[in-house]
Amino acid sequence: MKRKVIQGSIRIRLILVFVLTTGIVFIANMFIYYNINKSIGNIDEVYVSNIGLNELNDSLNNLHGYVYEYLNTKNTEALENYYVSEQIYMNHVEDLNGDISDNNMMLMQKNIKSMSKTYLKLIDDSVDAKRGNNIERYKENYEEADKMYDIIRTHINTLNNEQFKYNSDNYELLRMSLYYLEIISTSILLFIMAFNILLIIIVTSSITEPLMKLTKSADEISAGNFDVDLIPVESSDEVGIVTKAFNTMTVSIHQYINKIKESMELESKMKENELMMTNHLKDAQLKYLQAQINPHFLFNTLNAGAQLAMMEGADKTCLYIENMADFFRSNMKSFSQDSTIRDEIKLVDSYIYILNVRYSGGINFYKEIDESVIDIRVPSMILQPVVENSINYGIRDIDYEGEIHLKVEELEESILITIYDNGTGMDQTTIDRVLNYSIKDGNIEKELNLTKDSNGIGLGNVINRLKLYYDMDNIFNIYSQGHNQGTTVTMLIPKEACNQGKGGKLEAEGESIVEPRLESKSFDQVDNENKEYKNIDVG
Repeated sequence: MKRKVIQGSIRIRLILVFVLTTGIVFIANMFIYYNINKSIGNIDEVYVSNIGLNELNDSLNNLHGYVYEYLNTKNTEALENYYVSEQIYMNHVEDLNGDISDNNMMLMQKNIKSMSKTYLKLIDDSVDAKRGNNIERYKENYEEADKMYDIIRTHINTLNNEQFKYNSDNYELLRMSLYYLEIISTSILLFIMAFNILLIIIVTSSITEPLMKLTKSADEISAGNFDVDLIPVESSDEVGIVTKAFNTMTVSIHQYINKIKESMELESKMKENELMMTNHLKDAQLKYLQAQINPHFLFNTLNAGAQLAMMEGADKTCLYIENMADFFRSNMKSFSQDSTIRDEIKLVDSYIYILNVRYSGGINFYKEIDESVIDIRVPSMILQPVVENSINYGIRDIDYEGEIHLKVEELEESILITIYDNGTGMDQTTIDRVLNYSIKDGNIEKELNLTKDSNGIGLGNVINRLKLYYDMDNIFNIYSQGHNQGTTVTMLIPKEACNQGKGGKLEAEGESIVEPRLESKSFDQVDNENKEYKNIDVG
């Protein structure tokens, strides 16, 4: 019943409750009114028979009196009154029972009716005899009528008394019935009142209980507790609609707060990474500057020396100085901005050329480059430190010919950069220490002892900058089979994270073209490269 009551809008429910309670009260009142009127009617009917007998007796007395008056006075008015009273009496007599019955009162009515007919005939004969001046006859008839009159009166009074006794007993029964009817009516009213109160409580509860739950949840949320349980919706009325909207709002607020927290955490992490990246770059720059003596002055001096060598026709010296100037220029620019794979390879070329000049072509460097991906933007100074590490710790002190290989290739979802040397190799402990180098250590020398030829940027710096730049942990790996088995370093650059520079591309227009090349650069080959003079910006 409660489930049916709470369905529908509040207005419809209130109207239905009002109509239902009003209808029940109206029906109950009509039932009570009908039964009370019926009981009162029965009570009134109790003494109707006595009233009728009294009227019958009065009309008999009037009739007999008017007959007596007319017989004594022969007055016209008395005659008219006689006829009128006779008709009235005859009407009352007609109402009496004329059937044979074993009921004593019904039998008395039948006798009164029969005697009344005889009495009326006698007084009619007396009046006719009086009008015909037949004195003996009207006296004789009147005497008979007078005797009949006394007998009828006696029967009427006897019947009236008997009827009164009978009606008194019926009156007591009807009065008791009326008393019980009063009790029943009161009980019905009390029941209807209780039912209406229960119905109103159910309807008001179906409205107020969801509102109370809604208020409690709203207070919890206003106090800052957004982990409140959703309010169950049991109705489709206005309160149910508001509750659904409130639940939706609560879920949205909770989701929004979670998104804000996630966004703040991500932003904090990005700022932390950015700060770490900046600190790491500054650390690399500082160590590079510490490893040089006034680099700007040296860069301008090299530039002037290259121009002087060119004017004197010393092409090898000019090319050497130009490569040194390119190397310093690349280092100085790389700390403040990203680079490309092309620029990183060019820096390695300059670095290898310089070392080959210094060591008389003792470094064999080979490249296998996929030209379609070399314009991809990457963090600066990620290849040269690895190549430098391969030279200083890999092939410098070996007693056989050393080689370094650089390979750049495009995979399905990434770009693979591999740097391999056939030097002394690395034990697993050293590999783990380098790969697990912590940014918080803050000191590159903790990774490996730097040689005098190092630019101050170690593998740990490169590893951490790559991790911060791409937000990945498995981007840099080192492999070695052991002593004199060489070392392989791989960098897996994700394509979706690549930020292309001007002219950079992941795929050439039209058909992708891959032109790998394998070359070795030594001091004897530098005469054939870079013969064109470079106008070097000095500052």
